[in-house]
Amino acid sequence: MDFGMPTLIELRSLEDCAKLCRELGLQFVELNMNLPRYQTDRIDLETFRRIRERYGVYFTLHLDENLNPCDFNPRIARAYRQTAEDAAALARSLDMPVLNMHLSRGVYFTLPERKVFLFDAYRERYLSDMRIFRDRCQEAVRGADVKICIENSGGFADFQLEALDLLLESPAFALTFDIGHNHAIGGADEPHILKRRNRLAHFHLHDAQGKKNHLPLGTGEVDVDRYLALAGAHRCRIVLETKTVEGLRQSVAFLQSKTQFCEKSSF
Repeated sequence: MDFGMPTLIELRSLEDCAKLCRELGLQFVELNMNLPRYQTDRIDLETFRRIRERYGVYFTLHLDENLNPCDFNPRIARAYRQTAEDAAALARSLDMPVLNMHLSRGVYFTLPERKVFLFDAYRERYLSDMRIFRDRCQEAVRGADVKICIENSGGFADFQLEALDLLLESPAFALTFDIGHNHAIGGADEPHILKRRNRLAHFHLHDAQGKKNHLPLGTGEVDVDRYLALAGAHRCRIVLETKTVEGLRQSVAFLQSKTQFCEKSSF
């Protein structure tokens, strides 16, 4: 298994990330497109290639968490689709194997007794737009060894599960299992992930306690060993998704104590 680190706000440059990644014995850095320096128009390919070769690490890419290719405003939807296509082109150029993304729930109306999500109320249009997004992304990947991995976050709504299955009709798409997010909602996402386990390709691994997320491994309530075994069974990449350098170091130390997993990585 390959283990990686997320983009950390404490580290101010790509080289700082790559340096820490190598120091900790990790294989890749998941770059976060919410940050200005990792927008596709700000990335210099030669600089990235030089840093990749110098430190012996590679990169994956987390798409903007606001990405919503099904927005009802067609100009906004086109911009998000183009952002995903540009990211796919970047992944091809830099041999990035994974683009990670969330499925937006969109806007909802709060009624006296319930919330009504507009993507649910206008599901036919939502799914039609999702098909367009799927087909455009598949064309952008064009047979390269790149997977666009859909991550669970706050619990899948019914209309999102329908969209997820529509995306998974394409070999360009796969699943990311975030075990901390799943724990924080009482395990509600897990049955949906396991039902589609043959499409697992990527993990976000962090501990959690109650609804508190992104804790260093071994400091919360999550049965980390069980999820490591699941990731290993499906040959998934794993991001140790803590939010601080110290938390990342703690997670690496926890993994180093797990002899059976160290043997499957470069720790």
